[in-house]
Amino acid sequence: MEMHQVRYFLAVARALNFTRAAEECNVAQPSLTRAIRQLEGELGGDLFRRERPHAQLTELGERMLPLLKQCYDSALSARSLASAIKKGEVGSLRLALSRSIDPALVTPHVVELGKLFSGLELKLLRGSSAEVLEYLKSGEVELAIAGPVDEEWDRLDSWPLFTESFHLAVSSDHALAKTAAVALDDLRHERLMLRTYCESTETLLDLLRGQEFDVGRFHEVSAEADLLSLLEAGFGVAFVPNSAPNPATLTRISVAGVDLERTICLYGVAGRQRTAVASSMMKMLRAYDWTRLDA
Repeated sequence: MEMHQVRYFLAVARALNFTRAAEECNVAQPSLTRAIRQLEGELGGDLFRRERPHAQLTELGERMLPLLKQCYDSALSARSLASAIKKGEVGSLRLALSRSIDPALVTPHVVELGKLFSGLELKLLRGSSAEVLEYLKSGEVELAIAGPVDEEWDRLDSWPLFTESFHLAVSSDHALAKTAAVALDDLRHERLMLRTYCESTETLLDLLRGQEFDVGRFHEVSAEADLLSLLEAGFGVAFVPNSAPNPATLTRISVAGVDLERTICLYGVAGRQRTAVASSMMKMLRAYDWTRLDA
């Protein structure tokens, strides 16, 4: 079945006249009639009753009309979309973020990208650093933003965006909130909440073990929203990076003796062709001034 055959059939179904349908399709009537005959042969029956000067749909034609119209409309949509993608007018951004990354860091860039590509479609995936790497390997995403990735992969491209330090976050009603800085020993009787989704958690645990902290007393939290809610309720304290959300209900404090920082990178796959959307996003992120988040 050829699309021109479907187009001719739809034209005759609208006009109920072969001559007018041929004029509408800008084709000679014998060519239109021959194409419809070929289509009828493929479908196994007449689509029209030829009652000159008019044509009437047969039962088969009536049943085929909505199906062939949907088929033709889908083909036109596919052709239009392919043309728009080729021209760079539309596209999709397939991006992965580590769970420890605040999406507010990339939201302004996605919005700006939407102005460049009016038909932009966003696919945003979240995961651990290991999951983010798997998304890249499988081709499920083109770009990713995360902290250090433990596994070495020779096709992994990375571009550092910024390096940030960690501070202690407490409820604004907490007794420690009245001080600008504390010593690590001041936290021995506090219940620390660990961000299990953060790439720097193991480094923090190693540091605390070295200071003989009882790591078995810590709370574990697997989502940023849960952490913020528990902190606001005064349930505990937590080490958070500079880029983490900082509502007015929380206070950040420097902790002497804790030299913890991480570098956030943009990741891609070497040798894999990137879409115009991904290339634009990469340029925007690498050109942005991230110094406000630097340690």
